[in-house]
Amino acid sequence: MDLLRHRIQPLGDHRKRISDNPIAVHALVVALLAAALVAGCQTSTLGRRQFKMMSDSEMANMGVTAFAEISKQTPASQDTRANAMVSCVADAITRTLTGANAITRWEVRVFADETPNAFALPGGKIGVNAGLLNVARTQGQLAAVIGHEIAHVLEGHANERISSQVATQTAMQVASAVADASNPAHGEMIGLLGAGIQVGVLLPYGRKHESEADLVGLDIMATAGFDPRESIALWQNMSRAGGAQPPEFLSTHPSHSTRISDLERRIPMAMPLFENARMRGQRPHCF
Repeated sequence: MDLLRHRIQPLGDHRKRISDNPIAVHALVVALLAAALVAGCQTSTLGRRQFKMMSDSEMANMGVTAFAEISKQTPASQDTRANAMVSCVADAITRTLTGANAITRWEVRVFADETPNAFALPGGKIGVNAGLLNVARTQGQLAAVIGHEIAHVLEGHANERISSQVATQTAMQVASAVADASNPAHGEMIGLLGAGIQVGVLLPYGRKHESEADLVGLDIMATAGFDPRESIALWQNMSRAGGAQPPEFLSTHPSHSTRISDLERRIPMAMPLFENARMRGQRPHCF
Protein backbone atom coordinates (compact mmCIF):
# COMPACT_ATOMS: atom_id res chain seq x y z
CA MET A 1 0.00 0.00 0.00
CA ASP A 2 2.81 2.44 0.87
CA LEU A 3 4.42 1.72 -2.48
CA LEU A 4 1.17 2.54 -4.26
CA ARG A 5 0.82 5.79 -2.32
CA HIS A 6 4.39 6.68 -3.25
CA ARG A 7 3.64 6.14 -6.91
CA ILE A 8 0.50 8.27 -6.81
CA GLN A 9 1.98 11.19 -4.87
CA PRO A 10 3.67 12.95 -7.83
CA LEU A 11 0.32 13.23 -9.61
CA GLY A 12 -0.65 16.15 -7.39
CA ASP A 13 2.06 18.31 -8.96
CA HIS A 14 0.54 17.84 -12.41
CA ARG A 15 -3.18 17.81 -11.59
CA LYS A 16 -4.20 20.86 -13.60
CA ARG A 17 -2.13 19.98 -16.63
CA ILE A 18 -3.53 16.44 -16.76
CA SER A 19 -7.11 17.42 -15.98
CA ASP A 20 -7.11 19.74 -19.00
CA ASN A 21 -6.62 16.69 -21.22
CA PRO A 22 -9.36 14.02 -20.90
CA ILE A 23 -7.40 11.66 -23.13
CA ALA A 24 -4.43 11.89 -20.76
CA VAL A 25 -6.71 11.14 -17.80
CA HIS A 26 -8.05 7.99 -19.42
CA ALA A 27 -4.62 6.86 -20.56
CA LEU A 28 -3.13 7.39 -17.10
CA VAL A 29 -5.80 5.34 -15.31
CA VAL A 30 -5.58 2.53 -17.88
CA ALA A 31 -1.78 2.50 -17.70
CA LEU A 32 -1.76 2.26 -13.90
CA LEU A 33 -4.26 -0.58 -13.84
CA ALA A 34 -2.52 -2.42 -16.66
CA ALA A 35 0.82 -2.21 -14.87
CA ALA A 36 -0.73 -3.60 -11.68
CA LEU A 37 -2.43 -6.43 -13.54
CA VAL A 38 0.74 -7.48 -15.33
CA ALA A 39 2.65 -7.48 -12.04
CA GLY A 40 0.10 -9.60 -10.17
CA CYS A 41 -1.28 -12.15 -12.63
CA GLN A 42 -1.28 -15.84 -11.66
CA THR A 43 -3.44 -18.83 -12.58
CA SER A 44 -5.83 -20.75 -10.34
CA THR A 45 -6.23 -24.54 -10.20
CA LEU A 46 -9.14 -24.30 -12.65
CA GLY A 47 -7.17 -22.12 -15.06
CA ARG A 48 -8.65 -18.72 -14.12
CA ARG A 49 -6.31 -15.75 -14.30
CA GLN A 50 -5.76 -14.21 -10.87
CA PHE A 51 -4.56 -10.82 -9.66
CA LYS A 52 -2.50 -11.00 -6.46
CA MET A 53 -0.40 -8.21 -5.02
CA MET A 54 0.26 -9.58 -1.52
CA SER A 55 2.87 -12.17 -0.54
CA ASP A 56 1.92 -15.49 1.06
CA SER A 57 3.66 -14.47 4.30
CA GLU A 58 1.71 -11.20 4.46
CA MET A 59 -1.56 -13.07 3.96
CA ALA A 60 -0.61 -15.67 6.59
CA ASN A 61 0.14 -12.94 9.13
CA MET A 62 -3.21 -11.28 8.42
CA GLY A 63 -5.00 -14.61 8.78
CA VAL A 64 -3.36 -15.42 12.12
CA THR A 65 -4.17 -11.94 13.46
CA ALA A 66 -7.78 -12.12 12.28
CA PHE A 67 -8.24 -15.57 13.83
CA ALA A 68 -6.90 -14.33 17.16
CA GLU A 69 -9.37 -11.42 17.12
CA ILE A 70 -12.29 -13.69 16.26
CA SER A 71 -11.29 -16.06 19.05
CA LYS A 72 -11.28 -13.19 21.54
CA GLN A 73 -14.74 -12.05 20.50
CA THR A 74 -16.46 -15.43 20.21
CA PRO A 75 -16.09 -18.15 22.88
CA ALA A 76 -15.06 -21.65 21.90
CA SER A 77 -17.72 -24.34 22.03
CA GLN A 78 -17.53 -26.68 25.02
CA ASP A 79 -19.51 -29.37 23.19
CA THR A 80 -17.11 -32.33 23.22
CA ARG A 81 -18.97 -34.23 20.50
CA ALA A 82 -19.11 -31.24 18.14
CA ASN A 83 -15.41 -30.55 18.63
CA ALA A 84 -14.52 -34.19 17.95
CA MET A 85 -16.60 -34.37 14.76
CA VAL A 86 -15.26 -31.13 13.32
CA SER A 87 -11.66 -31.95 14.19
CA CYS A 88 -12.00 -35.42 12.66
CA VAL A 89 -13.29 -34.09 9.33
CA ALA A 90 -10.80 -31.22 9.19
CA ASP A 91 -7.87 -33.50 10.05
CA ALA A 92 -8.89 -36.06 7.42
CA ILE A 93 -8.90 -33.31 4.78
CA THR A 94 -5.76 -31.43 5.79
CA ARG A 95 -3.73 -34.66 5.93
CA THR A 96 -4.25 -35.08 2.18
CA LEU A 97 -2.81 -31.67 1.25
CA THR A 98 0.62 -31.97 -0.33
CA GLY A 99 3.41 -29.87 -1.81
CA ALA A 100 3.04 -26.09 -1.70
CA ASN A 101 -0.56 -26.48 -0.47
CA ALA A 102 0.44 -28.36 2.68
CA ILE A 103 0.58 -26.25 5.82
CA THR A 104 2.48 -27.92 8.66
CA ARG A 105 -0.24 -27.42 11.27
CA TRP A 106 -3.86 -26.37 10.86
CA GLU A 107 -5.62 -25.02 13.93
CA VAL A 108 -9.30 -25.99 14.12
CA ARG A 109 -11.76 -24.34 16.47
CA VAL A 110 -15.49 -24.74 17.00
CA PHE A 111 -17.17 -21.51 18.10
CA ALA A 112 -20.23 -21.26 20.36
CA ASP A 113 -22.25 -19.50 17.69
CA GLU A 114 -25.52 -20.87 16.34
CA THR A 115 -25.12 -19.18 12.95
CA PRO A 116 -24.56 -21.92 10.34
CA ASN A 117 -21.19 -20.72 9.11
CA ALA A 118 -17.52 -21.68 8.78
CA PHE A 119 -14.32 -20.13 7.48
CA ALA A 120 -10.67 -20.85 6.80
CA LEU A 121 -7.92 -18.23 6.86
CA PRO A 122 -4.41 -17.99 5.45
CA GLY A 123 -1.93 -19.22 8.01
CA GLY A 124 -3.74 -22.51 8.59
CA LYS A 125 -6.77 -21.47 10.64
CA ILE A 126 -10.19 -23.13 10.44
CA GLY A 127 -13.27 -21.94 12.32
CA VAL A 128 -16.64 -23.70 12.42
CA ASN A 129 -19.71 -22.36 14.17
CA ALA A 130 -21.56 -24.94 16.25
CA GLY A 131 -24.76 -24.00 14.43
CA LEU A 132 -23.38 -25.35 11.16
CA LEU A 133 -23.90 -28.88 12.48
CA ASN A 134 -27.66 -28.27 12.37
CA VAL A 135 -27.35 -27.93 8.58
CA ALA A 136 -24.33 -30.12 7.77
CA ARG A 137 -25.81 -33.27 9.25
CA THR A 138 -23.38 -35.89 7.96
CA GLN A 139 -19.61 -36.09 7.80
CA GLY A 140 -19.74 -35.69 4.02
CA GLN A 141 -21.83 -32.55 4.25
CA LEU A 142 -19.45 -31.06 6.80
CA ALA A 143 -16.51 -32.07 4.59
CA ALA A 144 -18.11 -30.17 1.70
CA VAL A 145 -18.13 -27.00 3.82
CA ILE A 146 -14.60 -27.41 5.18
CA GLY A 147 -13.26 -28.40 1.76
CA HIS A 148 -14.87 -25.28 0.30
CA GLU A 149 -13.34 -23.03 2.95
CA ILE A 150 -9.87 -24.57 2.61
CA ALA A 151 -10.14 -24.13 -1.16
CA HIS A 152 -10.52 -20.38 -0.60
CA VAL A 153 -7.15 -20.42 1.20
CA LEU A 154 -5.35 -22.66 -1.26
CA GLU A 155 -6.56 -20.63 -4.24
CA GLY A 156 -5.53 -17.32 -2.63
CA HIS A 157 -8.99 -15.76 -2.87
CA ALA A 158 -8.41 -13.45 0.11
CA ASN A 159 -5.29 -12.16 -1.62
CA GLU A 160 -7.30 -11.48 -4.76
CA ARG A 161 -10.03 -9.64 -2.88
CA ILE A 162 -7.56 -7.44 -1.03
CA SER A 163 -5.57 -6.81 -4.21
CA SER A 164 -8.66 -5.88 -6.21
CA GLN A 165 -9.81 -3.52 -3.43
CA VAL A 166 -6.40 -1.81 -3.38
CA ALA A 167 -6.35 -1.48 -7.18
CA THR A 168 -9.91 -0.14 -7.22
CA GLN A 169 -9.24 2.43 -4.51
CA THR A 170 -6.07 3.50 -6.29
CA ALA A 171 -7.90 3.98 -9.58
CA MET A 172 -10.61 6.05 -7.89
CA GLN A 173 -8.02 8.19 -6.13
CA VAL A 174 -6.30 8.83 -9.45
CA ALA A 175 -9.58 9.62 -11.20
CA SER A 176 -10.62 11.97 -8.42
CA ALA A 177 -7.21 13.67 -8.37
CA VAL A 178 -7.13 14.40 -12.10
CA ALA A 179 -10.81 15.17 -12.71
CA ASP A 180 -12.08 18.73 -12.79
CA ALA A 181 -13.38 19.25 -9.26
CA SER A 182 -15.06 22.52 -10.28
CA ASN A 183 -17.46 20.61 -12.52
CA PRO A 184 -20.80 20.21 -10.65
CA ALA A 185 -21.02 16.65 -11.95
CA HIS A 186 -17.63 15.73 -10.48
CA GLY A 187 -18.94 14.20 -7.24
CA GLU A 188 -21.71 12.33 -9.03
CA MET A 189 -19.25 10.94 -11.57
CA ILE A 190 -16.92 9.64 -8.85
CA GLY A 191 -19.88 8.13 -6.99
CA LEU A 192 -21.11 6.37 -10.12
CA LEU A 193 -17.61 5.09 -10.79
CA GLY A 194 -17.56 3.55 -7.32
CA ALA A 195 -21.01 1.97 -7.77
CA GLY A 196 -20.05 0.65 -11.19
CA ILE A 197 -16.90 -0.94 -9.85
CA GLN A 198 -18.77 -2.48 -6.91
CA VAL A 199 -21.50 -4.11 -9.02
CA GLY A 200 -19.43 -4.77 -12.13
CA VAL A 201 -16.14 -5.97 -10.64
CA LEU A 202 -16.02 -6.69 -6.90
CA LEU A 203 -19.29 -8.59 -6.50
CA PRO A 204 -18.83 -10.82 -9.58
CA TYR A 205 -15.28 -11.46 -8.42
CA GLY A 206 -16.76 -12.76 -5.17
CA ARG A 207 -19.14 -15.07 -7.04
CA LYS A 208 -16.25 -16.44 -9.09
CA HIS A 209 -14.38 -17.18 -5.89
CA GLU A 210 -17.37 -18.95 -4.35
CA SER A 211 -17.99 -21.06 -7.44
CA GLU A 212 -14.31 -21.93 -7.72
CA ALA A 213 -14.15 -22.89 -4.03
CA ASP A 214 -17.20 -25.12 -4.51
CA LEU A 215 -15.52 -27.06 -7.34
CA VAL A 216 -11.99 -27.19 -5.92
CA GLY A 217 -13.46 -28.04 -2.52
CA LEU A 218 -15.33 -30.93 -4.10
CA ASP A 219 -12.01 -32.40 -5.27
CA ILE A 220 -10.45 -31.76 -1.86
CA MET A 221 -13.17 -33.62 0.03
CA ALA A 222 -13.19 -36.49 -2.48
CA THR A 223 -9.42 -36.90 -2.24
CA ALA A 224 -9.82 -37.27 1.54
CA GLY A 225 -12.35 -40.08 1.12
CA PHE A 226 -15.61 -38.14 1.57
CA ASP A 227 -18.40 -38.78 -0.94
CA PRO A 228 -18.66 -35.65 -3.16
CA ARG A 229 -22.33 -36.39 -3.85
CA GLU A 230 -23.09 -35.28 -0.29
CA SER A 231 -22.36 -31.70 -1.33
CA ILE A 232 -25.74 -31.61 -3.08
CA ALA A 233 -27.61 -32.52 0.10
CA LEU A 234 -25.66 -29.85 1.97
CA TRP A 235 -26.81 -27.07 -0.32
CA GLN A 236 -30.35 -28.40 -0.33
CA ASN A 237 -30.24 -28.14 3.47
CA MET A 238 -28.78 -24.63 3.21
CA SER A 239 -31.57 -23.62 0.85
CA ARG A 240 -34.24 -24.85 3.24
CA ALA A 241 -32.56 -23.23 6.26
CA GLY A 242 -31.83 -19.86 4.67
CA GLY A 243 -34.11 -16.91 4.10
CA ALA A 244 -34.75 -15.06 0.87
CA GLN A 245 -31.59 -14.47 -1.16
CA PRO A 246 -30.86 -11.19 -2.95
CA PRO A 247 -30.80 -11.24 -6.77
CA GLU A 248 -27.71 -13.18 -7.83
CA PHE A 249 -26.26 -10.23 -9.77
CA LEU A 250 -26.24 -8.19 -6.53
CA SER A 251 -24.79 -10.93 -4.34
CA THR A 252 -21.26 -12.06 -3.60
CA HIS A 253 -22.51 -15.67 -3.60
CA PRO A 254 -24.15 -17.74 -6.34
CA SER A 255 -27.75 -18.79 -5.74
CA HIS A 256 -28.29 -22.20 -4.16
CA SER A 257 -29.71 -23.55 -7.43
CA THR A 258 -26.67 -22.33 -9.39
CA ARG A 259 -24.31 -23.95 -6.88
CA ILE A 260 -26.18 -27.25 -7.03
CA SER A 261 -26.17 -27.27 -10.84
CA ASP A 262 -22.43 -26.52 -10.95
CA LEU A 263 -21.67 -29.23 -8.41
CA GLU A 264 -23.78 -31.79 -10.27
CA ARG A 265 -21.73 -31.15 -13.40
CA ARG A 266 -18.46 -31.49 -11.46
CA ILE A 267 -19.28 -34.63 -9.46
CA PRO A 268 -18.44 -37.11 -12.29
CA MET A 269 -14.90 -35.65 -12.28
CA ALA A 270 -14.60 -35.90 -8.50
CA MET A 271 -15.90 -39.47 -8.16
CA PRO A 272 -12.64 -41.13 -9.37
CA LEU A 273 -10.77 -39.15 -6.68
CA PHE A 274 -13.21 -40.47 -4.08
CA GLU A 275 -12.96 -44.06 -5.35
CA ASN A 276 -9.14 -43.92 -5.42
CA ALA A 277 -9.10 -42.57 -1.87
CA ARG A 278 -11.30 -45.43 -0.69
CA MET A 279 -9.03 -47.94 -2.42
CA ARG A 280 -6.06 -46.44 -0.54
CA GLY A 281 -7.89 -47.05 2.73
CA GLN A 282 -9.01 -43.46 3.34
CA ARG A 283 -12.39 -44.10 4.89
CA PRO A 284 -13.09 -41.38 7.47
CA HIS A 285 -15.56 -42.27 10.21
CA CYS A 286 -16.24 -38.99 12.01
CA PHE A 287 -19.99 -39.09 12.68
